[in-house]
Amino acid sequence: MNRFVIADPDKCTGCYTCVAACVSVHETVGLVAHPRLTVMHTAKVTMPVQCRNCDDAPCEKVCPVTAITFQDHAVQINESLCISCKMCSLACPFGAITPFGTLPEGAGHPVYGGLAEPIDHDPEPVHPILAWAAGQKAVAVKCDMCHFLPEGPACIRVCPTEALRLVDDAALNQSAADKRAKYSGMLAAVHAPGVASNR
Repeated sequence: MNRFVIADPDKCTGCYTCVAACVSVHETVGLVAHPRLTVMHTAKVTMPVQCRNCDDAPCEKVCPVTAITFQDHAVQINESLCISCKMCSLACPFGAITPFGTLPEGAGHPVYGGLAEPIDHDPEPVHPILAWAAGQKAVAVKCDMCHFLPEGPACIRVCPTEALRLVDDAALNQSAADKRAKYSGMLAAVHAPGVASNR
């Protein structure tokens, strides 16, 4: 089973601390400075949503340059190989991959790095898959489990309400054991001598 981060909507306060931490740690190691999770809002709750690292990941199957691979029980994107085709974003069933524009290397160089004049286009906000800007390459970004940090995903560590947790084989085994213990205790109480049956 692949590992992923999941949130408890009953604990999330929508503080965006996870988003800030995500951007910061990725920018520090030279990756695209864009959050790898999205805080979703309903009328009653907020909750960060990120990549579920699907076992049969559609994003990996559609990538034409094998920029998406499985590593250490997670789906990873090699940003340097991404060609901005946005196929992974279209294929993702969770909407967990976001194309994010980056300026070309040397964009600020005084001799050859002059920025292109902006091209007039529809000023209305559009979905990131359709968004574009002159001179910018859209690199696919998604949760990478902060694989470069020995201590694991930064979002989990900074959450003030402990709403985020890592789901892996150990966590699933523990959850199953807890449920078995809970329900075996309930069954024992029901079948104990002197307990009336509902039959």
